[in-house]
Amino acid sequence: MSDDASAPPRDLSAPFLSLAGIRKVYPGVVALSGFSMEVRPGEVIGLVGENGAGKSTLMKILGGVVSPDQGVITIDGVERPSLSVADSMAAGIAFVHQELNLFDNLDVAANIYIGREPRAGLLRLLDGKRQHEMAAPLLKRVGANFAAATPLASLSLAQRQMVEIAKALSVEARLVILDEPTSSLPLSETEKLLEVIRSLKGEGISVIFISHRLHEIEAVADRVVVLRDGTLAGTLGKDEIEHDRMVKLMIGRDLKVQASAAGSTPGAVALAAVDVRTSTYPAQPVSLAVRTGEILGLAGLVGSGRTELARAMFGVDPIYGGHFEVAGGPFRPRRVADAVERGIFLVPEDRKGEGLLLDFPIVGNISLPNLWAHAAGVFVSPAAEMKTAETQRRNLAIKAPKLTTRTGSLSGGNQQKVVLAKWLAMAPKVMIFDEPTRGIDIGAKSEIYRLMRGLADNGVAVLMISSDMEEVIGVSDRIAVMHEGRISGFLGRDQFSEENVLQLAVGKTVGGTRAA
Repeated sequence: MSDDASAPPRDLSAPFLSLAGIRKVYPGVVALSGFSMEVRPGEVIGLVGENGAGKSTLMKILGGVVSPDQGVITIDGVERPSLSVADSMAAGIAFVHQELNLFDNLDVAANIYIGREPRAGLLRLLDGKRQHEMAAPLLKRVGANFAAATPLASLSLAQRQMVEIAKALSVEARLVILDEPTSSLPLSETEKLLEVIRSLKGEGISVIFISHRLHEIEAVADRVVVLRDGTLAGTLGKDEIEHDRMVKLMIGRDLKVQASAAGSTPGAVALAAVDVRTSTYPAQPVSLAVRTGEILGLAGLVGSGRTELARAMFGVDPIYGGHFEVAGGPFRPRRVADAVERGIFLVPEDRKGEGLLLDFPIVGNISLPNLWAHAAGVFVSPAAEMKTAETQRRNLAIKAPKLTTRTGSLSGGNQQKVVLAKWLAMAPKVMIFDEPTRGIDIGAKSEIYRLMRGLADNGVAVLMISSDMEEVIGVSDRIAVMHEGRISGFLGRDQFSEENVLQLAVGKTVGGTRAA
């Protein structure tokens, strides 16, 4: 009998990876201090913390991208002060980043094996057939419903993430680290990804799942590790994992998603859509109204037409029928300037691509939509720009070293505040928020909710589009639900529930009759 056959089986309950006393300091910032954790085979660890808590630094250390200043990393009993990228890969540590590293011009199999393609013959040419055969069982393991030869460009975001996970499995990953994998996914595709995580666990593969969506952590995690200000704030076992406990460890205090109730009764209709038809569903008329002093939540599945309606309201997209009304009068915006002149502003879903100029400083982003208000004659006054930006920085508690800081270097929550700042400086009458807290940590979310409630209490009409069920129910005064380009129903506070929202979102009825 060989030595391998007679060797005792590996203890699957023992950690194969551990970090002890990890410290990493950047100029002026302690990113991690005395951090320790263990990873056992086949466990799902939820890693949570606010932006800036140290999660990214920890991932870079595990990936071999940066070295800790102090501490020990132990893999399979071997201690070392740091990892190289090659060490990390050899240990079976694989990453699925929020920004996917895939190529649209290649098929699925080519993306999985890029740089490691099977080759054949004297000329070592690519063996495409063998590559597809190798990729097929990996796709089956992650529950993919598409073939290895499928062009990547035809896949949804959730399917692309499955390709990334299959790529990780192709290098015999023992630990897959998922960084905010569901931040841009609708509810149905999120559940598919959570099933993939459960299947990896079933195969003995460990998962570190990083997410700001705490209910997803509750659904799949065996253990939760909480970071706060670079230190280990606490660890929760399987029976201890619940939303409020995680939040308290993350921010050091209790916090509820529920926003405060409206300060006064909503007033007159500020903006209404009357039988509006958009490009996505040109045959379906949409009618709704948002009143001064209220937050109207607009729910629905991704692709139901919510974003297209918002873009039409803001003059970005044309409409194919119907019209809008502002303060009781007709309004048909043909360009963004038409909406801005009427005090209608949009905080877009993609703040980086559509809401900000990332290479511009904070002050430049805030003053850009209203340069004439900061001009002396035909020249923009830097002093006037700085005065406006400083007022907004103070009002919104934008955290940045200075107002000339590059906007792209800010956290997601602070970038969102800069988007808000440029509009709040122009006295909005209607504010449209499209996925206002996507990719934002729990503390910053609470600040955004307070800002929205403050706007409504000051007479601004707020329309909030969100795919986060907890957010829609916790923040809205009323909820409108879209299904395939039309409003399938309205819900008052006494009707708020996940079941009612989902029923309307899939085109069904609430209580036997449509709420609309």
